[in-house]
Amino acid sequence: MAIRKFLSFLLQTIMTGLAAAFLYVLLINPDLLRNNGTVVNVIESPQPSEPQVNEPPQTGEWNGPVSYADAVEKAIPAVVNIHTAKIITHRVHPLLKDPIFQKFFGDRFSQARKELQTNLGSGVLISTQGHILTNNHVIEGADQIDVMLADGRSAMARVVGTDLDTDLAVLHITAENLPSFVIGDSRRLRVGDVVLAIGNPFGVGQTVTSGIISATGRNHLGITAYEDFIQTDAAINPGNSGGALINTQGELIGINSAIYSKSGGSQGIGFAIPISLAKGVMTQIIENGYVIRGWLGIEAQDMTPQLAKTTGLPYTRGMLIGTVINNGPAADAGLLPGDIVIAINNQKIEDTSEVMKTISRQVPGTLIQLNGFRNGVPFSTEARVIQRPDRKKPES
Repeated sequence: MAIRKFLSFLLQTIMTGLAAAFLYVLLINPDLLRNNGTVVNVIESPQPSEPQVNEPPQTGEWNGPVSYADAVEKAIPAVVNIHTAKIITHRVHPLLKDPIFQKFFGDRFSQARKELQTNLGSGVLISTQGHILTNNHVIEGADQIDVMLADGRSAMARVVGTDLDTDLAVLHITAENLPSFVIGDSRRLRVGDVVLAIGNPFGVGQTVTSGIISATGRNHLGITAYEDFIQTDAAINPGNSGGALINTQGELIGINSAIYSKSGGSQGIGFAIPISLAKGVMTQIIENGYVIRGWLGIEAQDMTPQLAKTTGLPYTRGMLIGTVINNGPAADAGLLPGDIVIAINNQKIEDTSEVMKTISRQVPGTLIQLNGFRNGVPFSTEARVIQRPDRKKPES
């Protein structure tokens, strides 16, 4: 009997102690009562961090990257070589079709002569579905487009759409297990950032060159209608067009497009289309088959003190209207050559090229307000943006 009472007392003591310990653990770790069901791991793209600034190297030490091989290895599978072919038909001079000429020489000179013209370029795989970004001038007029992948495979490409105003084109190939680029943020580029250019210069095969960002936002170059180029001293040569400009993480930040050269080779001044611009154009081409752009029907330039003195107009910061297209939105709104527009939608004009880009991004049908001066007298008007002519949806 005594043993039974002792065991009962001992059991109660143990249970009390366990209860007290459990309550104590809950007090210091309340998460134990929360639901710990199945956890779904979602991998998100890391938020962009502030650029790291390297500390000055100590004497005899080097703190820069030893190699960019990791970035290149990551990017190069998504860079393709593009081979195009088109048949050029040479017209026959009317004299060669003359019956008298043919009487003596026959008709062998009167037949149209055909010539096969080939071209080389580069492109970047932008999706695993087979979409490729390249320059329009690489594939323009081509009758046949062959794409050579980095792994040795080849495929025939079809043109999804082109955009003359940015010199971009979207192609599509059908193949399995295609690589694609990781898209970087070209809006965060700084002068001095290291970049690498990958392409097929002179048809020698995939080649990598390195350099830095020399400038951003380059325009007024006369290369395309809408210019916002990245300038780099990474060597870009004929055949590099349409290739990749990447950062040191292997991310795509630009499409190599043009070089400034008197010899035809690289002279340290190359231009690439920022991927932020190219991606928007590509999306519209894939979704619509063409790029939708707003248009006012004007040609304009920055107003400067020198221009004001030359034209006899009062100087005020803004854009000087040079040409107004007949029956265009600007003409319907009453704009005239010589008008100085100082604000659009109450936003002061600092740069004419930026204004034209802003107008192009407007959805056709959008009403915009323009404020300016005509012969020194303020005016205000409204214009309705329309789709840019000759860039409408193709006839089906």
